Amino acid sequence: LPSLRCTAFTNYRSQVQTINHCIVDLATPPSGQLMPFNMYVTLSHSCGRHGIRLLHDFDERLFTQHPSEHLCQEDAWLEDLDRQTRKKWEEFKGQSE
Repeated sequence: LPSLRCTAFTNYRSQVQTINHCIVDLATPPSGQLMPFNMYVTLSHSCGRHGIRLLHDFDERLFTQHPSEHLCQEDAWLEDLDRQTRKKWEEFKGQSE
């Protein structure tokens, strides 16, 4: 029988890596729910859509559900920090001129 070398990664472990060809398991893990962010991380480490193969069917709602409320709050907080930083920078530039 021919053999093929392969490596298994969790979506956390695959961060900062680019994988030429991958087989992706998008099933709900035994530990609970899979989040859209997990899906993004899992699928974005391939070199492109032609190098991805899905292990089996998956719940399509994973790609259409809204992010968690916590993530929405975090985004709003980061946008507020961005506005504050820009405002302080403009004030600083005005004082130095």
